[in-house]
Amino acid sequence: MNVGLLMFIAARSMEQRTFAALAEAGYGDITVAQSRVAARIGPEGTRLTELAEQAQVTKQTAGFLIDQLERAGYVRRVPDPTDARARLVRLTDRGSAMARFANGVSTAIESEWADHLGRTRMRQLRDIMTRLREITDPYM
Repeated sequence: MNVGLLMFIAARSMEQRTFAALAEAGYGDITVAQSRVAARIGPEGTRLTELAEQAQVTKQTAGFLIDQLERAGYVRRVPDPTDARARLVRLTDRGSAMARFANGVSTAIESEWADHLGRTRMRQLRDIMTRLREITDPYM
């Protein structure tokens, strides 16, 4: 297997486990597609066009997903203080709580991986993946 596929398998496993834990904790109404857009919302909010670009979906698709997240109470649209014509998407208290919970699950999974790989190898893996992001993530 190539390295990309191996990374995908590990990422998919973390994603599946996180979504199972989210469902158990009462956040079963968020989908993977919605989460990929929501995960890109910055602390001060993010414009829909930026969310679409970063999630690599059309503006219409991002708008549809944000509409669903808004109805579920995870996000809200607010005026952009830097441009009266624009709006920002921000996490609500419920959205922030869900994100904290999901991040906690991810941290626990990483700890399991560190137990399996050893702390040194896990630290090296994180360093390598962070370095690789420099040439693979156009949104850094």
